[in-house]
Amino acid sequence: MALIRFVTARDVFDAFATAQQDVNAEPNDMASLEYLQTLADRGELNKAVSFCAYLLPRREAVWWGCRCVKAMLPKLSAEEAALLKTAENWIQMPEEEQRVAALEHGMGSNPNWPSTWLALAAGWSGGNILLGIQATAQAPPQQTARAVRGAILCAVSRLAPQERDKGLRVCVEDGARIAREEVQ
Repeated sequence: MALIRFVTARDVFDAFATAQQDVNAEPNDMASLEYLQTLADRGELNKAVSFCAYLLPRREAVWWGCRCVKAMLPKLSAEEAALLKTAENWIQMPEEEQRVAALEHGMGSNPNWPSTWLALAAGWSGGNILLGIQATAQAPPQQTARAVRGAILCAVSRLAPQERDKGLRVCVEDGARIAREEVQ
């Protein structure tokens, strides 16, 4: 069974208050993967990446973001690699301890790093997002998608201008394969 949570593109936009703003495209009743492919075919790769971040379930979206960042930026600094590892730890074992560790690490890291956004994506996947105080707050449902989107777009900005479309296209293709469960 595919990991498609939403049958149509409109279903994605209806599920998340920020999806239309982030994707910057009009919803329609096209099948989700067909909509994703249409954006990519038109060369609207930023929009396709944004849509895919919302389309995938949270855990798979973070996994996809990690894969994309590692593919585009294979030589991360030790600090950035450690952040990425906290997100990957949560992917491998999506339990509260790993989620909180990713959130704590992401909250204290450089917002210009794609790996910071991946750690935050894992941290914002559920549970209490208030750290160190006796109160609770749940992350809005779109926060993981927004953070994954931010990580990928941040990573692509580090590529040479002539390499950016290729990097985004590879990410979109990988996201579509994950959605169809063609990746292990």
